[in-house]
Amino acid sequence: MDLIVIPTYNEAENVVDLVDQLLGELPRGTAHVLVVDDSSPDGTGELITAHPFYGDTLHLETREVKDGLGNAYRHGFRWAHERGYDRVVQMDADGSHDPTSVRRLLAALDEADIAVGSRYVAGGVTRDWPWYRELISRGGNLYVRALLGLPVRDATSGFRAYRSAALASLVTSGGQANGYSSQVESTWRAVGAGFAVREVPITFTERRRGRSKMGVGIVVEAMWRVLRWRFSDRLERPLVEST
Repeated sequence: MDLIVIPTYNEAENVVDLVDQLLGELPRGTAHVLVVDDSSPDGTGELITAHPFYGDTLHLETREVKDGLGNAYRHGFRWAHERGYDRVVQMDADGSHDPTSVRRLLAALDEADIAVGSRYVAGGVTRDWPWYRELISRGGNLYVRALLGLPVRDATSGFRAYRSAALASLVTSGGQANGYSSQVESTWRAVGAGFAVREVPITFTERRRGRSKMGVGIVVEAMWRVLRWRFSDRLERPLVEST
């Protein structure tokens, strides 16, 4: 059984549509959806518990406080591993990740340990993104590749699949980053441990509803963490043993 993990904070405008698309896209009995919600004041969690498939193929984990994207994913991966799920997919709740691409990510796991939905390989596309957002994203990925030497063109992508729930939990456990740099950290840890990472081209679309969580602080965190990972003798690449 596969599990799709979706972290949320104030995504009431988007989350039900996404869940419905996912449950319609994936054959019944092959996948479940887990929403990890940080006690959204807009009622995101209540919409999930009111959904007709809640408790069957749709699950909710509510955290008491807003505790960051990286911790939300780590929470979801531990939950999946403890319950014996096979493969795990992570994706955003804002509609930027196309549910129809989930099958292609999962199919890529036939030849890889981790499949990354990539905007910056042949066939990858971004739509309706302001030019400055794309400039920041492309520049950030060039920065990551130059400093960490990662053979991945879209290390900041939050749309990815793991060969097993155990692998997802292993690669991300003990992580220090908690913003979007958590994606870079998990990629860095996986590549350093010798796991095979494959990029799958995706179409990334700017959210239609709600406000982006991206801010200056997230960019700054990512930049200094990458520098620290690259140059600090005390913060060497975390040891992760292959499963």
